[in-house]
Amino acid sequence: MQRGHNRDAVFYRRDDFVNYKNNLLELKEKFGCKIYAYCLMTNHVHLIIDPGNTSNALSLLMKAVAGRQTRYINKTAKRSGSLWEGRFKSSIISTLEYLLSCSRYIELNPLRAGMVKAPEDYKWSSYQCKAYGKTDNILDFDCCYTALGDTEALRQKAYREYTLETIPEEELKLIRNAIQRNQLTGTKHFRNQIMEKFGIKISDRGRGRPVKGRK
Repeated sequence: MQRGHNRDAVFYRRDDFVNYKNNLLELKEKFGCKIYAYCLMTNHVHLIIDPGNTSNALSLLMKAVAGRQTRYINKTAKRSGSLWEGRFKSSIISTLEYLLSCSRYIELNPLRAGMVKAPEDYKWSSYQCKAYGKTDNILDFDCCYTALGDTEALRQKAYREYTLETIPEEELKLIRNAIQRNQLTGTKHFRNQIMEKFGIKISDRGRGRPVKGRK
C-alpha cells in the first residue's frame, strides 16, 4: 500500500488512473513480477504483488511506478514536490490462508468508503476482471483464484459469492494491522516458518525498535 503525501490525491482525472495502470503493466513485465489484485483509490493504492525470484524486484517496481506517477502528475497538474507519503508499506501474505482474503479486502475498499454501491461499479480495481471476466492485462490469476472452479464462469461466480460474504472482524483487523505495521499476514505457524527459513525474528506487536536481522 502507498498513500499520497499528507493523504492528498494521487489521481485527479481518468487519465491519471490510466497512466498508472500503463506504467504498472510495463514495469511488472520488466521486473518479472505478477499482480494478483489491485485497487487504485483517489489518494492511495493497494497492490498484491508476486515479486518472483528476484529479491529486490518489489522495491524496484514500486519505486519506478511511483516516480513515473509523480513526474506525470506534477507536469499535468502543474504542481511540484512529493506526491507520495514516503516508502510503501508491505506485508508478506500466507498464500493458502489469506491471499483470497487480502484480494477481497483490497477490492472492497471503494464499497467501504461509500464511493460505490457494489464492488463491480468501481472500474479502477481488479474485481471486474475476477468476478465478471472483464479483460485486464495487468492482472495475473493466482493459484487460489484458479482453484475456485474448473471454468472461467465457475471461478467468477464463486469469487462473487466469496467477496460478498460477511467478513469476520478478526480477519479485517489482522489484514489492517499487517499492512500498517509492515508485518506478516498469516497465522503464528506461518510466522514461525518464515523465521525458521530466513533466520530472522518477527514480532506481532506494533511498531517500535527494529528487530534484530530485519531491515
